Amino acid sequence: MVENNRPSYDEYFMEMAHVVSKRSTCLRRNVGAILVKDKHILSTGYNGAPKGLKHCAEIGCIRKEKAVPPGERHELCRGLHAEQNAIIQAAVFGVSITGSTLYCTNTPCVVCVKMLINAGVKEVVYSGDYPDELAKKMLEESNLKIKRFK
Repeated sequence: MVENNRPSYDEYFMEMAHVVSKRSTCLRRNVGAILVKDKHILSTGYNGAPKGLKHCAEIGCIRKEKAVPPGERHELCRGLHAEQNAIIQAAVFGVSITGSTLYCTNTPCVVCVKMLINAGVKEVVYSGDYPDELAKKMLEESNLKIKRFK
């Protein structure tokens, strides 16, 4: 008899989020995100510059040059976050993400938390931390469930 070592759905989707993160063009942190509903992938995203623009790997990173700590001054980054790109990809293809679960390699920043709440995402499953205290406070206030992948 063949032993069945199938991963759980959390393991399956989190592993995919880590694969997606390999497409990142960020010089500071590679992040991948997958939006899932009813065990089906709705969209994916990774962090990097908008379509058609030069990547930070090509022109440098303002946040790195100015030594901006993680979790601060998001407006200085020329890239979109993985969560943002997953939300945008779903919108471009007309896919509702209401009631979905986000699998992400890191906890979302405050900008992404606000977008996820308003988009109707119900849960975030993450594997790594991102230092953003306001994001944590807003998550506590919201109905958005969050759990660390073990």
